Amino acid sequence: MFHALLKTKLQSKEAVLKHTSALQALGKKIVFTNGCFDILHPGHVDYLCQARDSGDFMVLGLNTDASVRKLNKAPNRPVNDETSRALVLAGLACIDTIVLFEEETPYELIKFLQPDVLVKGDDYKPEQIAGYDILIAKGGEVKTIPFLKGYSTTSLINKIRQ
Repeated sequence: MFHALLKTKLQSKEAVLKHTSALQALGKKIVFTNGCFDILHPGHVDYLCQARDSGDFMVLGLNTDASVRKLNKAPNRPVNDETSRALVLAGLACIDTIVLFEEETPYELIKFLQPDVLVKGDDYKPEQIAGYDILIAKGGEVKTIPFLKGYSTTSLINKIRQ
């Protein structure tokens, strides 16, 4: 069951572009967000559901394991490998498709996909978000969403260690 779901939702950037371009031609609004989503928690789910409410179809750019390591989140991160993270995320109804990216930021992926709405957490100012210039230049929308207080992957890891 999950394997089929993962195969359906995890797509190449070329397949995602083909699908989202067709949706945009029909007037649908494509939302893009990204992250590591190492240990999925209620804060992630709340954020992803709010992001999805910003349009008609949501693309999640998921950092590969190599990308997470480049970000220097912590020595033993990611805790869950990219396939495991993608599998768990694929089970969320708010995510329409997932595409992996290797770089530190999804800038090149955003440039390639040309979404209509770019969403990140409010720990960023909109102009600091990778891809801001791309969305603004095309008349798109860049928005931030407040995090659900009390939830973070780092705090979960620290709680487990204690």
